[in-house]
Amino acid sequence: MMNTIEGGVTAAKGFMAASAEAGFKYKNRTDMALVYTESPAVCAGTFTTNVVKAAPVWWDKEIVESKKDVHAVVLNSGIANACTGGEGKEINEYMASQIAEALGVSTKEVLTASTGVIGMQIKKEPIQKGAKLLKDALADTKEAGLLAAKAIMTTDTVPKEAAASFEVDGVTVTVGGMSKGSGMIHPNMATMLSVTTTDAKISHDLLQEMVSEIVSDSFNMISVDRDTSTNDTYLVLANGESGVEIKAGTNGYVKFKEALSFVATDLAKQMAADGEGATRLMEVRAVHCKNKEEAKIFSKSVVTSNLVKAMVFGKDANWGRVLCALGYSGADFDPDVIDLILEAEDEQIVLVKDGVPTDYSEDEATILLGKDAVTFICDMKQGDASAIAWGCDLTYDYVKINGDYRS
Repeated sequence: MMNTIEGGVTAAKGFMAASAEAGFKYKNRTDMALVYTESPAVCAGTFTTNVVKAAPVWWDKEIVESKKDVHAVVLNSGIANACTGGEGKEINEYMASQIAEALGVSTKEVLTASTGVIGMQIKKEPIQKGAKLLKDALADTKEAGLLAAKAIMTTDTVPKEAAASFEVDGVTVTVGGMSKGSGMIHPNMATMLSVTTTDAKISHDLLQEMVSEIVSDSFNMISVDRDTSTNDTYLVLANGESGVEIKAGTNGYVKFKEALSFVATDLAKQMAADGEGATRLMEVRAVHCKNKEEAKIFSKSVVTSNLVKAMVFGKDANWGRVLCALGYSGADFDPDVIDLILEAEDEQIVLVKDGVPTDYSEDEATILLGKDAVTFICDMKQGDASAIAWGCDLTYDYVKINGDYRS
């Protein structure tokens, strides 16, 4: 049985974290974070599908694909180190080398991640300053993990952490993670960075296979603004310190996958709820679909619709916008049989039954649309497959935030 626990990247045995006020772009706030394990860790990851990729993405992809163990991930906020040419790649390697020197490991054992303004060059001074501060601040406490999660925030309003544990033959295995993301979120693996740690022992190939599968039902099912970032990075580090080895086809494998999936999905939902300017989380469930692929198409078409997002912000049950989004999704269905249900806090209102509106109360629908989390259930009546996508409402503040993002 899986247990949800408090904490983030320091929850798993052997992992430490730190944050520092290095001065990349911001003033009077932390903007650099480090996750470290003394024991070498197997690493898996997925990255942005945007053709324009940031320097740290190229660096991490090479390390992950080499299947070599790593010891650390260093992250900075404020400057994305994207569209920075050869100089940007040199600076990224310099950041890895400075951390490596401070920790006494090799440069290729340090992963990197950056988030912030595209096109700005990172200077060496904050890297030098931050590397020493991070080394001195490393700790395995919950507070250290939380401070690391705060340091990677840009327009995020809250830090994002999740953790879970389970037992195999009486031994506890832990998975914990942190992420950042509020705008430019439309992962197709957004600006999304996520690091997850675990003390499980697992092969690179098995972990990569699991990570690639899990990301498709978690981070890839969220959208804030339909913009896929240049920097999306999801990394999972496994240092094996629990002593529990995860093998395919075992009960331990099932439990580990459940825990890793929970952490990824929880972090994804936190990012969707904290979308730039958002006032509420929006969930879309497409149920009774022909297959999983079409279910994902339906749910993501609705959750990314600007008209649906604006409708949720205005608390106006204009359900025709939902049906419209389903209709242009590219997947086929019979509009004369569909049911559409609005749900919030375990209360439901059937808006549409067999393709036509019901005699629902507009006032009650408005109340449900005003809750912190709103769900649309689209019953396609085609089969047994389903999918869930997450997003948020579209508000005036989204435009304000992005109208002067670089200032």
